[in-house]
Amino acid sequence: MRHLRRVKKLNRTKSHREALLKNLAISLFDHESIKTTNTKAMVLKGVADRLITLAKKKDLHSLRQAFAFLRNKQVVKKLFTDIGDRYASINGGYTRVLKIGRRKGDNAPMAIIELTQKKETIDKKEKK
Repeated sequence: MRHLRRVKKLNRTKSHREALLKNLAISLFDHESIKTTNTKAMVLKGVADRLITLAKKKDLHSLRQAFAFLRNKQVVKKLFTDIGDRYASINGGYTRVLKIGRRKGDNAPMAIIELTQKKETIDKKEKK
């Protein structure tokens, strides 16, 4: 029985799934919006929200936890300096998943996952 086993396996082994989520999270924080399949986007949403919550704490332990998962210094630095500051006053709802239809080749449901507060919109608000 699979009681309390709530992980989406994505048809991959554990190590492959962790590597996939790490790469998707790095791309999301680097570009702030990525296009992927709907299922991967839903799984990534939980991972990204946990990492942004770590970035809001701004202590050394949280920094090391985020780096242990992402293993990319530039992205962790951006996460803790830029993205963490954007969401300092917000509790949750850091990412959104927009369904965009189906992929042409294999008819897989596609989605765009993006950060809710983008840098351009914040800059426009500060100018006003």
